[in-house]
Amino acid sequence: MNMIKKYNSFAGICVAAALCATTFTACNDFLSIEPQNEIVLENYWTEEADVNSVLNSCYAQLESSDCIRRMIVWGELRSDNMTNGSGTSNSLNNILKENILETNEFTDWKCFYDVINKCNTVIYYAPEVNKIDPNFTDAELRATLAEATTLRVLSYFYLIRTFRDVPYVTEPSNDDTQEYQVPADKFDVVLDKLIADMEKVKDDAVRSYGEKSVENTCRITRWACYSLLADLCLWKGDWQKCIDYCDLVIDQKIKQYEEDYEENPTTITTELYGKYPLISESTANSNYAGNTYNEIFGEGNSFESIFELNFINNQSVTNGTVGSFYGSSSNKTGQIGAPTFLYTDAYAGLNDYFKRTDCRYLENMNETNNKIYISKYVNQSVSFRTSTTTGGQPSVNATARSNQFANWIIYRLTDIMLMRAEAEVQLAGDVNPDTPLTEEQTQHYRNAFACVSAVWKRANNKRVATTDTLVYDNYATSKTTMENLILDERQRELMFEGKRWFDFVRICRRDGENTRMISKVLPKFTENASVIKIKLATQDVLYWPYNKEELKQNPYLVQNPAYETDNTEKNF
Repeated sequence: MNMIKKYNSFAGICVAAALCATTFTACNDFLSIEPQNEIVLENYWTEEADVNSVLNSCYAQLESSDCIRRMIVWGELRSDNMTNGSGTSNSLNNILKENILETNEFTDWKCFYDVINKCNTVIYYAPEVNKIDPNFTDAELRATLAEATTLRVLSYFYLIRTFRDVPYVTEPSNDDTQEYQVPADKFDVVLDKLIADMEKVKDDAVRSYGEKSVENTCRITRWACYSLLADLCLWKGDWQKCIDYCDLVIDQKIKQYEEDYEENPTTITTELYGKYPLISESTANSNYAGNTYNEIFGEGNSFESIFELNFINNQSVTNGTVGSFYGSSSNKTGQIGAPTFLYTDAYAGLNDYFKRTDCRYLENMNETNNKIYISKYVNQSVSFRTSTTTGGQPSVNATARSNQFANWIIYRLTDIMLMRAEAEVQLAGDVNPDTPLTEEQTQHYRNAFACVSAVWKRANNKRVATTDTLVYDNYATSKTTMENLILDERQRELMFEGKRWFDFVRICRRDGENTRMISKVLPKFTENASVIKIKLATQDVLYWPYNKEELKQNPYLVQNPAYETDNTEKNF
C-alpha cells in the first residue's frame, strides 16, 4: 500500500487530471473541460470542472495498458483458454507454466490502486465543491459519487478475485507524509464492503447520458451499477439479489429493443431469442454471418454493451494491449495463443467445445502455421457463410484492425444473462437424483436454461425451435450438469474477455475444492502435467502472490502460503 503514497500524491492527481482533460477522449462531451496546466493545490477544488477533470483521470487510469493487461492476465491467462503465442515474454511464459513468483511483473497491483486513490480523491473533495459552486447541483454530486464509487468498487473487485485478501482504503492520499501501511482485509470482508458501497449509490447513477449516446456504454450508468452488483452478489452467494439485479439490466434492454423496433422495424439488427433481445449473427436470414462480432467487438458500444472502456480512432490514448497480446493487422500472431483443442476439427463436428454451427470459434480464433491465435478484438470485421453444417472449414473473410483502438468490454448483456442462469441453478438447491424435481426447482432450472439457450441459439443461428440440438432434458438431470452447461457456455461466449479464470475461482470457492478447474485446465499442459495437477490442488493457489516490493514496503502483508519458499522474505 506504500505504492499509493509513492505514486499518488494529491498534487500528482491534479496534474494528471489536467493532462487527461486533453488526452483522454473516451466520451467527448464529458471530456471537453480543459483546466489550466499549472495547478495551485489549495485553489484547485473550486468548481464542477475540477471534479470532472479528476473523475476523467479515474477512467483514464482504468484504460491504461497496465490495467487492461492485468484484466487479461489475471482473469484469463491461467485458464484453459490461453497458452503461449509468438514471442511470449518471460513473465507471461512463467505464468502459463504455473511458475508464478513474487517478482513477476504481473503481481504488481499499483495500477489498480492508482484508480482507487483517484476515486477516493473525487469522493473526498466533490462534496466540498458542491458547497461553493451553485452550478454543481446535489443531483450531479450524487451521480458523480456514484461513478467514482463504482469505479473504485470495480478496481477492488479485480484485486480480491486475484489476490484474495487486500488492503481496503477509502481515504485519499493527500500528501507524501500520509501513512498507508495497513493490513490486508479478508476476501469476504472486502466483498461485503463493496456490496454495501454499491447499495448506497446504485440509484444515484444516471440512467442515460442522452439518446444513442456513446457515453451510455463508456461511462458508469445505473445499469453498469446493477451489473457490478449482480456480479458481486453472485460471488457472495446471494442468489436472489443477483437475479434481481440481472433482471433490472435485462428489462432495460428489452425496453430499449422495443423502442428500437418501433422506430426501425425493418433495419434493426437485434431480434428476440425467447424473451431476450440479442444482436443477430446473420441479419434478415442472410447467407453470411459475423454481424454479432462486427457490432459488439468491431464497432463497439453496441446494443448489448453495458460498460466498456472506449478508445476513439486517431486519438492519443490507444489500446496497445490487444495488439501486443492478441495480434494486429501487421502481426497476426500475438504473445498469447489458444490451445488447439478449442479450435481443431470444430468444422467437422469433432470438437468438444464448439458445434460446427457455432459462429464463435470462427470469430474468436484463427490458425496460423499450425498454431491457434486469438482474433477476438483484433479483427475490425468478419464474414463467413452460415452453411457450416457440412463440408470443409468455412472461409472467413476478416479485416484486421489497422489501428490500436479496440474497445475493452467489462460487462455486456450475455454476461448478465449467464450470471442469472448460474444464480437460478444455485437457488434451486441440491437435487436428489432419485427424486423428481419439485415444481419450484423445475422453474429455476428452466429459467436458467432459457438464458443459456438464448445465448447458444444466437451463436448457432438457430431461429426455429425444432432445429435445436441444445435440449433441456439432456441437462436437467443434476445440479452439476446444469452448472457445467452454464460454465461451458460462459467459456464459449466470453472467451478471451478476461473472465474464465475468475469463473474457475468462483466455482472452486463454492465447491471447496479445485477438481473441476483442474479437469478443464490440465489438458493444455503438454509437459509436467502431473506436477501441475499437484500444484493446482490447493485453494491458496487460486490466487496470486503479493509482489516482493510490496511485501518490503508494507510489513503487515503476509505472503500467500502457496507461494512461500525458503527464499521468501518474511516480515516481522
